[in-house]
Amino acid sequence: MANKQYKTGEKAPATGTYKVDQLVNGKKSQDKNEINLSEGDQFPPSTTESEAAYWVKIS
Repeated sequence: MANKQYKTGEKAPATGTYKVDQLVNGKKSQDKNEINLSEGDQFPPSTTESEAAYWVKIS
């Protein structure tokens, strides 16, 4: 089962580590960076492409 995706601009549902799954425009992201967010923090654009992205929680 795939991880739930969170879009740039949404708020993190839980504190944790997240990474970009893909870009909103459908292109594959080259972003391998991981970010730490606290519950309620807003998901940013991709850290390498600076474009809207879908994020997944990894821990």
